[in-house]
Amino acid sequence: MSSGVPADMINLRLILVSGKTKEFLFSPNDSAADIAKHVYDNWPMDWEEEQVSSPNILRLIYQGRFLHGNVTLGALKLPFGKTTVMHLVARETLPEPNSQGQRNREKTGESNCCVIDGPEDESSR
Repeated sequence: MSSGVPADMINLRLILVSGKTKEFLFSPNDSAADIAKHVYDNWPMDWEEEQVSSPNILRLIYQGRFLHGNVTLGALKLPFGKTTVMHLVARETLPEPNSQGQRNREKTGESNCCVIDGPEDESSR
């Protein structure tokens, strides 16, 4: 197999919302934050319209889930020597995992979310 990807590396094909793609090579030890920084520092010329102000707002989506900054490619068990497709989006904050969803909303004093005690019941709305 001559895919051109070194056997100890992972090739990421990153897709922007606009549909543009670019491939980057990473090691299994690279975290989502490392990848965002690398892509930001090596922003492709043909992605000029999508340029972001900071690497801190670049988010990776893998199989429909946002990757938190400290997750490494190795932890995702991505295949070495192959190409894996991820989406790259600019987003200020990550959605909270459900278990801690209410914790962060207390800062604002008003809730944007419905907190329902007990099973959800359509008829009570």
